Amino acid sequence: MVKRYLIACTALVLAVFSCQQAESPADNKIKANTTHQVENIVFSSDSTQEVKNIIFLIGDGMGLTQIYAGMTANMGKLNLENMPVIGMIKTYSSDAYITDSAAGATAFSAGEKTYNGAIGVDKEGNPVETILEIAEEQGKATGLISTSSITHATPASFIAHQPKRSMEEEIAADFLKTDIDVFIGGGKQFFTSRGDGQDLTQQLKEKGYNVAFSMEDAAKVTDGKLAALTADNANPKFSEGRGDMLPNATEKAIELLSQNEEGFFLMVEGSQIDWGGHANDIQYVVDEMLDFDRTIAKALEFAAKDKHTLVVVTADHETGGLTLNGGNIDDGEVEAAFTTGGHTSVAVPVFAFGPKATAFQGFYENTAIFQKFLNAYSFSNLTAEN
Repeated sequence: MVKRYLIACTALVLAVFSCQQAESPADNKIKANTTHQVENIVFSSDSTQEVKNIIFLIGDGMGLTQIYAGMTANMGKLNLENMPVIGMIKTYSSDAYITDSAAGATAFSAGEKTYNGAIGVDKEGNPVETILEIAEEQGKATGLISTSSITHATPASFIAHQPKRSMEEEIAADFLKTDIDVFIGGGKQFFTSRGDGQDLTQQLKEKGYNVAFSMEDAAKVTDGKLAALTADNANPKFSEGRGDMLPNATEKAIELLSQNEEGFFLMVEGSQIDWGGHANDIQYVVDEMLDFDRTIAKALEFAAKDKHTLVVVTADHETGGLTLNGGNIDDGEVEAAFTTGGHTSVAVPVFAFGPKATAFQGFYENTAIFQKFLNAYSFSNLTAEN
């Protein structure tokens, strides 16, 4: 009797486990609902090889599987495919095998491996000059865009110097210490509802900024400096009404920054690919990946016409340990599974388009991105090579 009972219990457990295994992929099996047409965008070989402008696009949490999930959902095509040069980067931070976004972005912005949580400081906590600050010093216009708060880890690491990424009010105050020309993203509360009682938007106005609190108001600005704070904290998900905020913000920033004859540096973050990975939600990942790809198209279209613009696309790390267990390109169907709710340590790809793009081939440290930007601008004499 006992033996039969144990056999029955074992069978029940196996049946439940088998059922869970069968149901799990279905929970992460989706079909495309936000597809877009992909155009062939070619960099003209008759271009001069001078780089006046750099547009750096970071898909936070975007590994190879996030890219291929988006490509599958978009019936096999992405604008990203127009970028002919591909490399790979190592993502670890100074104190961990798995980086966070703050250390990952500081590696890009300043060429320094630093500890997780660090914003524009080295592993000892000392401020390090960023590519955005160097570009400003050399007379270039500069800009930052994010679908999260503009004071969040990735954009913050290009403009602020703080020991912890959580210090978003201090990071907001750091914006006033620079001459950045355009910034668009969430985070209004860190400028206006502060513990010190200050309203930094008034100080921005006094510095000559056009201050906007929506993309509709930002669209009306045709010249000068622009500070657009489009949400109290993060902007909504694409699926919850954000719409074309990211591609439109990128187009507006290019319009304004390109009025500077010395050129510009622009960093654009597709923040919420990462958040979809943390949530283990393949629909969230794909929606954000395709929104990011539409944004990439805006950069490539400008670069193809301008012929002096280098476009680089990469990620700070991969999120979710995403794998694809099935799918159908003709139907835009993706079947996915995740191994973690956090970041992973895997290397991530780098894509480049335009003059000096070939410098981004190979397999290298994430810190090398900074030096490659200096070299592209012919700024390499301004700082010691890493």
